[in-house]
Amino acid sequence: MKTLPQISEAEFEVMKVIWKHAPINTNEITEKLTQTTKWSPKTIQTLIKRLVTKGALSYEKQSRIFVYTPLIEEKEYLGQKSHAFLERYYDGDITAMLSSYIEDDKLSKSEIDTLRSLLAEGLKNRGN
Repeated sequence: MKTLPQISEAEFEVMKVIWKHAPINTNEITEKLTQTTKWSPKTIQTLIKRLVTKGALSYEKQSRIFVYTPLIEEKEYLGQKSHAFLERYYDGDITAMLSSYIEDDKLSKSEIDTLRSLLAEGLKNRGN
């Protein structure tokens, strides 16, 4: 697994927009983020520049407009972050994590049913 860049919470919000709408230009990113945040356009541009510097985004200049594309996949990034969370807080033991959520009533019956289905599907796919 390759090491992905460290992305702050604010940068992650920018990445979510880009992952969903790529390729996307600066004005479109700014328009979408000003609807859901209180950030100024200057702040958004700074976050975009940081993501380019970190190697999370590439851009192409089309006349006077910059168009951005992610260099890391959302699924890959979330997978690495999920794994790091599991290692840090539960010593890599997913059973301990799920037990904690179930014992604290953090999972609804519907979520538990979904987990059961996912586990059954996983077993079926492995031939067990």
